[in-house]
Formats: sequence, structure tokens, C-alpha cells
Amino acid sequence: SYMGQAGDKRYVILIYAALALATFIGFCQVRNNEFISYDDNTYITENPYVSGGISGESIVWAFTASHGSNWHPVTWISHMVDCQLFGLNAGAHHIVNLLIHIANTLLLFWVFKKMTGAIWCSGFVAAAFALHPLHVESVAWAAERKDVLSAFFWIVTIAAYNRYVKQPNVRKYLLVILFFALGLMSKPMLVTLPFVLLLLDYWPLGRFKNIKVLIIEKIPLFILAGISSVITFVVQQRTGAVSDISNVGFNFRVSNALVSYISYIAKMFWPVRLAILYPHQVDRLDIWQPMVCFILLVSVTIGVIYLKRRYLTVGWLWYLGTLVPVIGLVQVGSQAMADRYTYLPLVGLFIMAAWGISEVLSKWRYRKIALAVSAVLIITAMLICTHKQVRIWANNFTLFGHTLAVTEDNYVIYYNLGHVYQSRGQIDKAIRQYRETIRIMPKHVKAYNNLGVSLRLQGKLDESISCYRQALMLNPYHTSAYYNLGHSLQLQGKLEEAKLNFRRAIELNPRHTKAYNNLGIILRSQGRVNEAIAYFRDAIAVEPGFVLARQNLGLALATTGQIDEAIEQFQETLRLVPNWWEPFNALAWLWATQPGVGSANHAVVAAERAAELTNYQNAIVLDTLAAAYAAAGQFEQAIRSGQAAIDLALTIRNEKLVHEIGNRLELYKQGKPYLESAN
Repeated sequence: SYMGQAGDKRYVILIYAALALATFIGFCQVRNNEFISYDDNTYITENPYVSGGISGESIVWAFTASHGSNWHPVTWISHMVDCQLFGLNAGAHHIVNLLIHIANTLLLFWVFKKMTGAIWCSGFVAAAFALHPLHVESVAWAAERKDVLSAFFWIVTIAAYNRYVKQPNVRKYLLVILFFALGLMSKPMLVTLPFVLLLLDYWPLGRFKNIKVLIIEKIPLFILAGISSVITFVVQQRTGAVSDISNVGFNFRVSNALVSYISYIAKMFWPVRLAILYPHQVDRLDIWQPMVCFILLVSVTIGVIYLKRRYLTVGWLWYLGTLVPVIGLVQVGSQAMADRYTYLPLVGLFIMAAWGISEVLSKWRYRKIALAVSAVLIITAMLICTHKQVRIWANNFTLFGHTLAVTEDNYVIYYNLGHVYQSRGQIDKAIRQYRETIRIMPKHVKAYNNLGVSLRLQGKLDESISCYRQALMLNPYHTSAYYNLGHSLQLQGKLEEAKLNFRRAIELNPRHTKAYNNLGIILRSQGRVNEAIAYFRDAIAVEPGFVLARQNLGLALATTGQIDEAIEQFQETLRLVPNWWEPFNALAWLWATQPGVGSANHAVVAAERAAELTNYQNAIVLDTLAAAYAAAGQFEQAIRSGQAAIDLALTIRNEKLVHEIGNRLELYKQGKPYLESAN
């Protein structure tokens, strides 16, 4: 009846509003969360192609990059758009993830309502999808944009397919292909979608009259899925993401897959001890665990077949099938399982629950009240858990701390936490985390390398050198360890050995700008200034914004009399870093002491700026200031500055500097400026 339809329509609008509101409440705290230094850095914050926003070059990169061990150009472009609009404002990136998640929720409700006509069951599936704590990882982790975005195209593809099924024509079919392709370019996990469409043909679309036709109709989709799989495999081989296979045998991977299937179901019912990374239990999986899990999986499968309920078959096969690409049979990375992998697969279990409970209670007179009350309780419980889980994702310390509390021997997280402490200058804490990483994983090359850096920052050069040597024993091609070893040797004054290591770093990575710069510094100190200049130029050619190399190039050029180019380098350095005292000081010195190069007034302005930036507490800067005043004929001020420079040089016991400034001071007392060419 019309009245019934109008009532339904009101309910539907109400469900849409409730879904959007509840999801927003559950996740709204993401707007205060920071980026995580695990993947967010490689995906967004430290990825120049992404953080620079949209450009022709970055679009080309998105389609050709194997960065992040996946080929997903659409995801890259979505991150670039965010950076274009919001820069690196973490809250905004998180809100975009949340908005896509809300869109997915509403679309899921819409498409199931369209296919099944069951408003309340569809609403429950959408609500569980929206608010399950296992889905927090996909929404609250900026780098997991690929999850929410690919799910968006997954659901839109199903909607387009449903339209095509009602009235088949080529245009509608091409839309299905287009959305599926966009989905695969957001995350290759979508390769199972053609199989899921076959399941939906079985239920709720009821098209299983002629299976052969259904399969033929999906051949283009299978071809796309195949191409995506091949590209993904090649990319993961190229980036070494599949490297952990070497120490995880196939039998173990099958066992882990069986256990993971059951673990995800357990976590669906009881979502506690959720972690960003679950380490492999290679030596901890007893034979009974995979056996029990296998028996459980077979039992459920037999039960589903026996009950002859189409929705149960579809839900169960949806769950089993969509997890196949990520269940760990092909091992990518070091995790045993991951909450984010449940983002789409759990929909299958939610279908089983929604339609199953509804049918079991169908004869009971209080069923409507019972269903309504239990649904509200379940959804409320999920919302509360999700709200708490989102808080854990607030920043590196809350997330990594929680993960270490709920998992054992999680060396990946110890290493990442060490990295966070190191970047914040909390070196003691960083060292503890790296040592813990090495205790669990004695062959962790990066942990040795970073431990070396931390020890160097504490001045423990011998210890740092032995860490780098250990890293290079484990991996003789570790560029960063060669550079760091060179750096520590350089600080110890072992310059020849340092040079060898810098050269090795450059051989392995011809774009290693710091190695070029440090080689230049050593060569300049050895009087081989022209060779040094060549290395500084190499560094700048690779990285024009490398100001340290520019400053060093300017100083080297000045000592060989190439004054005009030296001045250009200092001015360019100041354009890049406007408040750095050293280039101001260098410019002031050249203008004050090189006749005919620049005006004495320029020298005074630059020297005064350098003195301000160093709070008039730097002997070298005050010496330059004195020379600038003298060049401008302001001898009283020159004498005052020169005397102040001597006082500071005495406090740091620099005899040589005291002597040099003293000689210049005598000139100022005679009313003469100090000119380099005359001396």
C-alpha cells in the first residue's frame, strides 16, 4: 500500500541519517589525531611527489611508481589532492578518510536495500560495517586511504552491476568495468570482486539459471583482475616486499592462514587487544592450533551447505574469498594478520548474522522488539569500542605503546618507536628501543644502523662504528651504513678511511648528497679545494635545495678567489634559508675585506644581521662586524666590536683567533680597514 511505502521511505531516510551520525560520532576524534611514523611518512609526509600536491610530474609518478610495494595510482592521486588542499594538516587527511567511510556505509545500505528489499537487515549490515572496532585501522590511519577508497569503488561497482542486471546493456556494463578498474587502481585486494558478483548472482539477485553465461559475462572483469595481480606481484618483487617469505615456510603460511581466518572471526565477536601489527608466531604455533581452526572452518562450511540458506552460503564464501589475497599465502611484509584486512570481508559475516538472526526469530511474537533492542545494544557497544579505539591512534606514542602492551616480541614496533624517539632527540629512549629490536631480531640491519646514529649523537664514536660495521656484515650494500660509518670516522679524524666509506656510499647511490658534501669538507680541509668544489657542485646538482653544500661551495670558491660566484652561492643560500647567520657572516666578510666587490654599507647590514642571529655571542661574527664597521669608516664601533670579539675568543681559549683579531684591531686603531688582498 501507499501508506506502507511512505512509512518505509521515512524509515529509510531515518536510517541514512542515523548511520551518518553514528559513524561521525564514533570516529570524530580522528580530526585531532597526528600522522603515524609507520607508512604515513612513506605515503604522505616524507614523499615529495605526494606532499607537493598535484602536478604533471606527480601524476606520471603515480602511474609508474612501485613505492609502498603496491601499484595504486588512484590512491596516490587522492593523497596528492589532499596535500594540494590541506597541506600536511593531519586532521584534514583523517577527516577525508572518515567522509569516504561514511559514504561507503550509506552506499552499502543503499545497494543491499536495492538488491534484497530488506530495509532493516541491510541497515544492520551497514551499521556493523560502519562501527566495528576492527575497521578503525582502515579509517584512522591516513596511509590506509587505499582501504576506504577501494571499498568505495567496490560498493559502487556492485551498485552499477545491480543496475546492469535489471536492464542489461553495453553502456551499463562499461560502467561496471570502469568502477572495477578504478577500484583495482586504489588497492589490488579488489581482485576477488568478480567472484563476489557471481555470489550475488546466486543471492540476492537470483540469476543462477545459466552459470556458463554468468561466467562468460565476467571474463573482462577476470582479465582486469589478472592484470592487476601480475602488476602487483612484479611491483612487490621489485621492492622486496615479499622478502619475508625466505624465513616463513609455505607450511607455516598455510597454518597461519587457517589460524587467521578463525582469529578474525573471534575478533569480530570480541574485539580486544587490537594492534597495528601482529608479529608472526613462527616458533609459537602449535600443531593443534591450525588443526582446530581447519576443523572449525570445515564444520561451518558443512553447516552452511546443510542449512541450504542462500544468504549463509553467500556470506560465508564472501568472507572466505575476499580474504584470500591478504591471508598470507603470499607473504607481504612481516605481519601475521591485520585488522585493516577485514574492512570488506566482514561484510560477509554481517550478512550471515543479519539475515540469520532475523530468520531464526521469524516465528516469535516478540521478534520485532527483541531484534530492535539487541541491534541497538550491539551497535551501541561497537560505537563505544570504536570511540575508544580511535583514541589509541592519537599519535605514535599512544599507538606503539598500546601495540607493545598487547603483543609479544614486536620488533617492528620497537624499531619504529626508536625511530620516533630519535627524531625527537630523546636519544636514551631511542637506544633502548633499538637494543630491544636487536634482541628479538638479531639480524635487523636498520636497527644496527640507527643505533649507531643514536650512539654517535651521544659522542660514543667507537660504539657507533662497531654498530655500522655489524650492519654492513649483515648487508654489504647498505648505503646509509657506509655513509654513517664515514661520518663517525670523520669525527674521529680518520679521514682517509672516512673518504673510502663516503665513496662506497656514492657508488651504491650516485644521488647521496650528504656523502658528496662530507667528501668535499674533508678534501677542503686537506687543501684539495678544487676537488672539494667539484663534490659540492655534485651535491647541489642532485639536490638544489641542499643549503649546507651551497654554503660550503661558497666558502670553497671564496678561498680560490672566485669571489663573484661565492657571493651568488651565499645569496642563494639565504633565499632558501633566510635566517641563517653563516651566509650573512660570509657575505659581510667578503664585502668588507675584498676591495671592489661590494659596498661597505652592505657589509655592515649583513654583519649586524649575523650578530643579531647569534645574540652578539659569537667571536667570529663580531670580528666580521668589526671589519665591516672599519670598511665603512666607523672606526670607534669597529674597535668596540673587535675588543668584544677578543673577549669571547679568550673565553673559548682560541689563541689563534685572539691573535688574528688583535692584529686587525691594531689596523682599526690606526684608522685603516682590513683588506684581504693587501694582507
